[in-house]
Amino acid sequence: MKTATFYHAGCPVCVSAEQDLLNVIDHTTTKIEIVDLGEQRNKIEEAEKLGVQSVPALVLDNSNVLHINFGASLEDVKG
Repeated sequence: MKTATFYHAGCPVCVSAEQDLLNVIDHTTTKIEIVDLGEQRNKIEEAEKLGVQSVPALVLDNSNVLHINFGASLEDVKG
């Protein structure tokens, strides 16, 4: 099964993108982990190491990072 991790910060842009992704990704072939960096601040460093520069972002199991509809930079999330 493929995996993907969706990083966001809980803002309206991020929550909307999360709902859209959950509706279009086939859950029978892809497991999605949702990480709210506003609540899981200990995951910010992990996201940075994976190449996330802004949220919302989807990190695929092949290490591709898809930045979606710029909501906030990771520096803003750290703030």
